[in-house]
Amino acid sequence: MSVSVSPEALLALLACAAYGLATLRGREHARVPSAALVAGWCLHGAALGLDVSGWGTEAGARFGFAPALSGAVWLVLAVHAVESRFVPLPGVRRALAAMGVVVSGLLIFFPGDVALKVSSPLMPLHLMLGIASYGLFGAAVIHGVMLDSAERAMRGRPGAAPTLFGLPLMRLERLTFRFVEAGFAVLSLALLLGLMASVIGHAAWRWDHKTVFSLLGWATFAALIAGRHLKGWRGRRATRWLYAGAGLLALAYIGSRFVAEVLLNRTISP
Repeated sequence: MSVSVSPEALLALLACAAYGLATLRGREHARVPSAALVAGWCLHGAALGLDVSGWGTEAGARFGFAPALSGAVWLVLAVHAVESRFVPLPGVRRALAAMGVVVSGLLIFFPGDVALKVSSPLMPLHLMLGIASYGLFGAAVIHGVMLDSAERAMRGRPGAAPTLFGLPLMRLERLTFRFVEAGFAVLSLALLLGLMASVIGHAAWRWDHKTVFSLLGWATFAALIAGRHLKGWRGRRATRWLYAGAGLLALAYIGSRFVAEVLLNRTISP
């Protein structure tokens, strides 16, 4: 009895293996883990592209919670690849590689709903921008965790230099909130396109879980940006708002799709 494995599932399995190799400990510039992370990222992107587009298969385009989560982590890894050229962060590399193992595995078992019908030609762009905002906020969350860790270390060692892997904390903080502001701009555009798509598609604006949590997440990030610029929010107060907004966005699409696809085994529209 022969077992048929789809090309995207095979690529995702290879990505899992490469990411697993990238989690190995090594020196800051260890060649094998770094090369494995790049290989995993490339294989992951190829698997994601085949899964979502349905190219070369009869199934057609599909989407779901696992491709959405996988795409967000893939974008976070792309940000890390650029940033690591300037600041070596081996601990972050291993954590991201472990995330890559998880999301690549999810892509194998939960490839998404097949041949989704969209109500407007703007809907694919709305979904792409939504996932892009997830990636930007994901990068912001990782930097926020690094910022919190560095501040805790400084409190435990009075007089210690305010740096993390040679990166000044003020610079790390600015970088964190640049990701927040970029994610907020992309999320705002995604929500606007979602509203336009409902109008063009002659569909009523749906007040479902996705819409409510998306708007709550958008409002949380708006409050964070306003608080930072108007009241100078910094440190743990700012990162708590960051984590809260990211959590609400995770519930908005990935969480609602997970409940529908996995727990309820039900197909829902984008």
